[in-house]
Amino acid sequence: MPLTSKHLLGLDGMSRDDMKLILDTAVSFREVLERPIKKVPPLQGKTVANMFFENSTRTRLSFELAERRLSADVLGFQATGSSVSKGETLKDTARNIEAMKVDMVVMRHSAAGAPHYLVRVIDANVINAGDGGHEHPTQALLDMYTIREKLGRLEGLHVCIVGDIAHSRVARSNIYGLRTMGARVSVCGPATMIPRDIGKLGVDVYHHIDDVLPTVDALNVLRIQMERDAGRLFPTLREYHNFYGVTRQRLEKAGRAITILHPGPINRDVEISADVADSEHSVILQQVLNGVAVRMAVLYLLSSRN
Repeated sequence: MPLTSKHLLGLDGMSRDDMKLILDTAVSFREVLERPIKKVPPLQGKTVANMFFENSTRTRLSFELAERRLSADVLGFQATGSSVSKGETLKDTARNIEAMKVDMVVMRHSAAGAPHYLVRVIDANVINAGDGGHEHPTQALLDMYTIREKLGRLEGLHVCIVGDIAHSRVARSNIYGLRTMGARVSVCGPATMIPRDIGKLGVDVYHHIDDVLPTVDALNVLRIQMERDAGRLFPTLREYHNFYGVTRQRLEKAGRAITILHPGPINRDVEISADVADSEHSVILQQVLNGVAVRMAVLYLLSSRN
């Protein structure tokens, strides 16, 4: 069955059936990634353009690998050194790329809503790879996939997102996705890093991490985004680590097995201690591998819809 939408712009408003379809389809592609020959032909003859107007390592490489594993032709685009630096608009850039008979566009942009604008000016399928502080749907889907793989379900679990909620598109997409799939979602961090109206999204708000750990099944630990001036929202990195850092001592004190996720890149010994990041509780590297499978599923399902 194809997805009900031609594009993947965000998880806000996406149906539970569509999310489940992506996660279930990703299971098959996760098995493909374990084979000696990891390439399958569903996107053979299709061309996918990766338009990245913002720096990225994991997401860009993950999409590129997913596209090649599906046998697609891959067209790479980065704003640095392109005609964008000469003043070309997003509309003209996208239309020129589509004129090369591109079937799908994966886009990351610093402006919230940029992928929504893109679908109004081109006919290709559009996948949002992160737009400003708005959403990052495939990251949330791979986070959900990883939690479900580790704990066997999503419904009824308590997942807490810790850290810089105010600047995080990952947090927003996770909240939309996890709540749609029946999980209880909490956020935790300093008051300066949590939007005042975040409760309207149906989440519980904590300002002390030790208060939430005794009831949580999984922690999704967010990076302190220094490039977005997040460092101005608390006195020092050491103080942040003392009050909100996920440490082995805190996990042992909680007295329960807690699955640790992190979208990366990690600031070791700031939001998470090095020994926890590398511990048996961590599924951070599994997230990276599962991200390829989830993105393969998204690309396949959108292509199937065509």
